[in-house]
Amino acid sequence: MEVRFRSTFILLFLSLLIHGGHCFYLPGVAPQDFEKGDPLLVKVNKLTSIKTQLPYTYYSLPYCRPDTIVDSTENLGEVLRGDRIENSPYMFKMREPQMCNIVCRTTLDGKSSKAFKEKIDDEYRVNMILDNLPLVVPIQREDHEAPPIYQLGFHVGVKSQHAGIKDGKYFMHNHLSFTVKYHKDVQTDSARIVGFEVKPFSVKHEYEGQWSEKTRLTTCDPHARRTVTSSNNPLEVEDRQEVIFTYDVEFLESDVKWASRWDTYLLMSDDQIHWFSIVNSLMIVLFLSGMVAMIMLRTLYRDISRYNELETQEEAQEETGWKLVHGDVFRPPTNSDLLCVYAGSGIQCLGMMLVTMMFAVLGFLSPSNRGGLMTAMLFLFVFMGLFAGYASARLYKMFKGTEWKKIALRTAFLFPGSIAVVFFILNALIWGEKSSGAVPFGTMFALAFLWFGISVPLVFVGGYVGFRKPAIEDPVKTNKIPRQIPEQAWYMSPIFSILIGGILPFGAVFIELFFILTSIWLNQFYYIFGFLFIVFVILIVTCAEITIVLCYFQLCSEDYLWWWRSYLTSGSSALYLFLYATFYFFTKLEITKPVSGTLYFGYMLIASYAFFVLTGTIGFYACFWFTRLIYSSVKID
Repeated sequence: MEVRFRSTFILLFLSLLIHGGHCFYLPGVAPQDFEKGDPLLVKVNKLTSIKTQLPYTYYSLPYCRPDTIVDSTENLGEVLRGDRIENSPYMFKMREPQMCNIVCRTTLDGKSSKAFKEKIDDEYRVNMILDNLPLVVPIQREDHEAPPIYQLGFHVGVKSQHAGIKDGKYFMHNHLSFTVKYHKDVQTDSARIVGFEVKPFSVKHEYEGQWSEKTRLTTCDPHARRTVTSSNNPLEVEDRQEVIFTYDVEFLESDVKWASRWDTYLLMSDDQIHWFSIVNSLMIVLFLSGMVAMIMLRTLYRDISRYNELETQEEAQEETGWKLVHGDVFRPPTNSDLLCVYAGSGIQCLGMMLVTMMFAVLGFLSPSNRGGLMTAMLFLFVFMGLFAGYASARLYKMFKGTEWKKIALRTAFLFPGSIAVVFFILNALIWGEKSSGAVPFGTMFALAFLWFGISVPLVFVGGYVGFRKPAIEDPVKTNKIPRQIPEQAWYMSPIFSILIGGILPFGAVFIELFFILTSIWLNQFYYIFGFLFIVFVILIVTCAEITIVLCYFQLCSEDYLWWWRSYLTSGSSALYLFLYATFYFFTKLEITKPVSGTLYFGYMLIASYAFFVLTGTIGFYACFWFTRLIYSSVKID
């Protein structure tokens, strides 16, 4: 009965979180009402490519420019993502359709035609924004009754390949057919924008006579109701080619309400997310964790009862197992200072992840709030420095350390500093490619201020408070002479048990990891934070339990060097994370440029390092709590 109740409760909890991942959504901006004829400002964002992973500003290509280019204010997360939002010459009026509007006319030279060809080769897409909604291209599925797939942004152009011809021809998209969907208020005449779509065309526009501002095109003419419906006469990219940029705007009334306008964007993948497989893997991990916990509790209970019943001296001398090493189990490890630093950094990462997840599940970090997730993670990491300093100083004092300032300094600089070094190298590479993804000097100064001006002082404050606390007392006394460790079986060797320990935590996250990598590297939205939160909780439980089990087996074989091994056991899951990222690179991505490949592996190295520190700390503290618990439960003379 109890088991059935527990399983029912778990399923109910899962369904609530999954439901929350879908529906509970707090929009990033307040809704804006537009009356008929109100001006609508179309903004342009970066050019993106999943082949190069290097974003560029919209005006890095010779597109039509407004009289003055105005940058929109971007938050820290947007700048780090490479977003560069600027105004554009595309001007709409609410619910007033336009046909064949001429934006500008230009002539390509050798340099600009080469730039267009390079971007078409690398499959770059143009991103635009209207009322905080990104521009999408609807693509009809094979099953015509099913809703279309939406792809972010439209391609700069297309390349045609013909048999026997080595270099194909390049055609650029110069005519955009926009569709703005709106939801009209029944009581008032105002409306809210709920969709922004485009169909791009390549058209070699023609006109009669000499070009002037009043020239009418023969290929599309609003007066003759002649519009562009296909790319039958495409515009080839070549030197001295005349290019005329044009656009149409159509307004369609929609039943979709403003609060639900992001739903279509969040279901852009062709393959539906396999909810069942995720739930299945989570239930398997939960089942394994439950089995592990049951075995541990029953075995330990029997051990403690047996040890406490030993009365005679002869029985005590014959005792075996983990009680034998009670005089050495709390002996400080080698490089104990470094362990304190890594434990503090792990607490910093854990705190950041937990709070970020909670905000995300509540919907505060929705995709409409561009850059919000990264900004929140950065600020939370900085402020969690307080807990990092506290945790490392508490552990340091337990190891009889006296110089708390030294340990606080190392905690403030070792983990963030190593990430900063890799980040600066990658940023220099991006800078060399003249990409908008390069972090500008002002943002670099802001990041340095967050680190040195806020994080470092907070680590010192936490270290001071932690060191002022009384030292953590060991439950048993440590012998002066270290005990000799007997020869271990091959399966109890440190390398083997550490590598085995990382498999289960990685197994808890690898399905979700696929969706996270897809959202980062294939320019898709990630929004299933309800599931991610469940996976994160299961990761914590799995890391703790697998480390406790292997720590117990280690102590039973009279090996008391558990401090570093407990950290590395669950931390080794980061190795599997990096190996999976490598597998994903070769099977799912089409990256060919060396710089782009370096960027991918550089960023995945940072992610794996952070995952190592996070999971290692969870395993270490679980084992720390476990050893203190079992050795305080037995009577030791």
